[in-house]
Amino acid sequence: MSLLRRRKHPFNESFRKPEKEHENGDFSYESKRKKIAYEHEEERPLSKWSCFDTWCWLIGCVCVTWWFILFLYNAMPASFPKYVTEVITGPLPDPPGVKLRKLGLTAKHPVVFVPAAVTGGLELWEGRKCAQGLFRKRLWGGTYGDVYKRPQCWVEHMSLDNETGCFVWTTLVSNLARIGYEEKTMFMAAYHWRLSFQNTQVRDQTLSRIKNNIELMVATTGGQKVVIIPHSTGALFFLHFMKWVEAPPPMGGGGGPYWCSKHIKAVVNIAAPFLGVPKAIPLFLSAESKDISLVRAIAPGFFENDIFQPQILQHVMRLSHSWDSTVSMIPRGGDTIWGGLDWSPEEGYSCDQKREMKNSTLVTNPARAKSAISLTRSANFGRIVSFGKDVAEAPSNDIDRIDFKGAVKGHRAENRTCRDLWTEYHGMGFEGIKAVADYKTYTAESIVELLHFVAPKMMTRSTAHFSYGIADNMDDPKYKHYKYWSNPLETTLPNAPEMEIFSFYGTGLLTERAYIYKLSPTAECHIPFQIDSSTNDEETCLKGGVYSVDGDGTVPVLSAGFMCAKAWHGKTKFNPSGIRTYLREYRHSPPTTLLEGRGTLSCAHVDIMRNFALIEDVIRIAAGASGEELGGNRVHSNIFKWSEKINLQL
Repeated sequence: MSLLRRRKHPFNESFRKPEKEHENGDFSYESKRKKIAYEHEEERPLSKWSCFDTWCWLIGCVCVTWWFILFLYNAMPASFPKYVTEVITGPLPDPPGVKLRKLGLTAKHPVVFVPAAVTGGLELWEGRKCAQGLFRKRLWGGTYGDVYKRPQCWVEHMSLDNETGCFVWTTLVSNLARIGYEEKTMFMAAYHWRLSFQNTQVRDQTLSRIKNNIELMVATTGGQKVVIIPHSTGALFFLHFMKWVEAPPPMGGGGGPYWCSKHIKAVVNIAAPFLGVPKAIPLFLSAESKDISLVRAIAPGFFENDIFQPQILQHVMRLSHSWDSTVSMIPRGGDTIWGGLDWSPEEGYSCDQKREMKNSTLVTNPARAKSAISLTRSANFGRIVSFGKDVAEAPSNDIDRIDFKGAVKGHRAENRTCRDLWTEYHGMGFEGIKAVADYKTYTAESIVELLHFVAPKMMTRSTAHFSYGIADNMDDPKYKHYKYWSNPLETTLPNAPEMEIFSFYGTGLLTERAYIYKLSPTAECHIPFQIDSSTNDEETCLKGGVYSVDGDGTVPVLSAGFMCAKAWHGKTKFNPSGIRTYLREYRHSPPTTLLEGRGTLSCAHVDIMRNFALIEDVIRIAAGASGEELGGNRVHSNIFKWSEKINLQL
């Protein structure tokens, strides 16, 4: 029976009184049996801790910690994060709206925002079969959870016909609200940015809606004129609008010659690419930019990989060749503005600011100063595209150029696998591609001819809506056509002498200006040209095949500032009524700590919309201040010096 007796757990046994020892010191039989049981229990192996158990434990700890932190964050007072930041970085300045409200500023003039291209959301209302389930989903400017699963379908919807044609305003809007602005005194003049400016009216009546909203805002605020705040491409769009609204129908809005004078107090252009941007050229030639060239320099084979190349660069090229928002960015003014084979306005620019300062402050002897300048090599930024670093640096007389325009085009060997990624290069043939490289170097004027050669469909559509030259005689009837209205060098400002025009933009950031190119591998699916990322020269601001000058990282100072610095300054043929113009430059300063995020002193092309100094200037203008009361011009760059080098008859 003892063998069938239920065994008691040794843990429970340990709490019982030990049995008495025999007189000779030995334990009883029962005690010995228990001792053996304990020994057997100790010899039994422990269960092993697996890797799976470790990962489960780690995931559990992370989840518990995350939820605990989230609980604390929601439970803490709203001012606690600001308190922690101030303990680390010191007291934070008041936002501009709070600061100016304390000074007594209140809302006065209604405000109209004109967004840049690609910053407005695009929803799908009617799509193809592949877009089932995407009705009212944002294909641009929203979440891409349902979109990234079908990239080819997304490209098909975002591309326009090749023959026919995250919200950056939050900080500014919230600060305007602090001095009393509300929904009825603020209006976002959104437009379909993929279309040409005139086609936004044809398709959506966008220009008419903007006109009606401005008239309503003026009427409901007691006759207070509006302040227009365009950002980036929005400045070109609104320049077009000012001509459209006063032009007679059917091409124009029929507002009459004094509509702008009656309704607009000021136009505050922010980071405006009035004369285009050189970085548009590599976008059309090879779907590249400085960022792509740097990736190539770090990982040379990445974009040549058969997996990544068709999925990235060809899709980018297909989109860029069909969006008129990008075509409007081609540099305007030709060699007169951007320089030729032997000169450029920014000649002598040094990207090494310390070296520049040293030359200007320590070299006091004129002879030594001249010698120091001569020893500093400068890039010829007028050569926007050069095939080879040697071509970019050679004297123009030593460059043997063969005209590409007479080259015979022909289809390359057919490759059916590339049909979904078709680009206009497929119709050029090897001879056409070779002819482009044999021309060696391109200035702003020959760039337009080059684009007509390599992308004829895009440029045929483009030149029906945009122009890139300079007007000799503004009285020529041809300039009444809408294709000239967004080119500040081929149109006039409205007859509104009381209106003011501001140009706000960032400086102190290296900005793309010219490029070194080479022929890429001739595989059928590959784009035939690419930036030569192996070329570098610190002295001439060349890095990864890209020459840089001063700007906001996207728009060079020359494009953003020249019109207000010279072409519109005073009474000129482009500004016949003498509208007062002002330059306000903001020197870029990166954030000093990680807690600052992108920083309130950043002047990059998009981040400048969060710049406290700029926001304060905008609020003061909206509250009634004039350009003179703002302090007039504030310049950090050499824009006036560079503008004087441009021989433009005014």
